[in-house]
Formats: sequence, structure tokens, C-alpha cells
Amino acid sequence: MNKQIMRQVKELQAKMAKAQEELGRTQVEGTAGGGVVTVVVDGHQNVLSVKISPEAVDTDDISLLEDLVLAAVNEAMKKAQELAQERLGGLTGGLNIPGLM
Repeated sequence: MNKQIMRQVKELQAKMAKAQEELGRTQVEGTAGGGVVTVVVDGHQNVLSVKISPEAVDTDDISLLEDLVLAAVNEAMKKAQELAQERLGGLTGGLNIPGLM
């Protein structure tokens, strides 16, 4: 029985490593202002790029641009977290394992 449990643990570790690797290659996008600000984040929640359309830049209202960037980053991060939960949650059987999600 002990060997079987160890085998299952090793299989789970391999699946988790593969899922983590896939998350790192997966990208999600958050937008704000009807697409004038776009933020791309990977599955590990690293911001990869920020794109701002010229029409979003109003030197008289920088706070609006700041709000749009913040909204796009938050949307992208939320999508990345949901993606990680979806990909890793099935492997852990719904257990909340610190450091994994």
C-alpha cells in the first residue's frame, strides 16, 4: 500500500509540474476603456505587456489613464488566477495547497 501511495504522489507531482509549465506558456488579456488599454499576463501572473492606444492619452486627465491601466491589470490578473484554479484545482481535488494557487 505504501508503494502505491508513493507512486500516486509522484504521478501527482509530475502532473502538477506539467500544469505549472503550461501555465507559464499561457497568456491571458485584460482590457479597459473599450480596448484602449490592454494588459497581457501569463499564467504565473507576470505582466508581459501593456499597450495603450493614443486616444487613451489625455494630458489633462492622467488619472483616467491610470484608472484604465489599473482596471486592465486587475482584469488580467483575475483571469490568470481563474486559469490557475481551473488547471491546478482538478489535480489537487479542490484542496487549497499553499504556494500552488
